[in-house]
Amino acid sequence: MRAEMHTAKGVMKIEFYEKDAPNTVANFVKLAKSGFYDGLAFHRVIPTFVIQGGCPFSRDMSDPRVGSGGPGYKINCETSGANQYHDRGVLSMAHAGRNTGGSQFFICLSREQTAHLDRQHTCFGKVVEGLEVIDKIRKGDKIEKVEIIEE
Repeated sequence: MRAEMHTAKGVMKIEFYEKDAPNTVANFVKLAKSGFYDGLAFHRVIPTFVIQGGCPFSRDMSDPRVGSGGPGYKINCETSGANQYHDRGVLSMAHAGRNTGGSQFFICLSREQTAHLDRQHTCFGKVVEGLEVIDKIRKGDKIEKVEIIEE
């Protein structure tokens, strides 16, 4: 299974770490298939660090709650798998403390700035095509849609 995340800046093709983070992948896929991510913004962009999206309040970037929303439930961290390294292009689950993730995720921009996140946040996939798109994303850029491709 893989995904295509469509933005105005281009398409990011994602391969999931189903073996290492099965519940986190299943959660992201469920949300994507329901259209949860469509129209949400990348609400947090820190150069050389991460681009972050998945907050339902980010449809309207003037909402003071932007960055604090989720799907209405929390999922557990899965940090013991083999692919738990925050390399450039890796998708990881954002959280407000252990086992509080839900819908917010981030994509790493550089290994040098994200290595300290290893085994603290769940890595659940990686951008394998369209890596240049992550460098073009700016705060407020929208996720047009996330397509899940099952093979």
